[in-house]
Amino acid sequence: MNAAKKRLLARKRNKAHVRKRISGNDARPRVSVFRSAKHIYGQVIDDVKAETLLSVSSLEKEVKEQIKGHSGNKAAAQLAGKVLGEKLKAKGHETIVFDRNGYLFHGRIKSFADGIREAGIKF
Repeated sequence: MNAAKKRLLARKRNKAHVRKRISGNDARPRVSVFRSAKHIYGQVIDDVKAETLLSVSSLEKEVKEQIKGHSGNKAAAQLAGKVLGEKLKAKGHETIVFDRNGYLFHGRIKSFADGIREAGIKF
């Protein structure tokens, strides 16, 4: 098994371990984050109703306009998180459950979370 496949399997194990313990509801929805080499994506999920309430990515027009240069860096992740936090505020959500989706909480994932906090959302 090559190194890339091992990393993917390790992330899936971590993801399953975390998802056993956290769940989103209407009062505290779950924010799940996904990162690729070039972009970052975030979804706000109500697990009780099994529906996605809203989402944001570094590909969206309002985020892409403000990103200068590469969209796969920490600055772009923080900006995407801030936009997601503002959308959450507009929908009336003050607190969330953050799902790091098996990734380590550093780098772009931490910047995304800091952007959400910067918008005034608590978790």
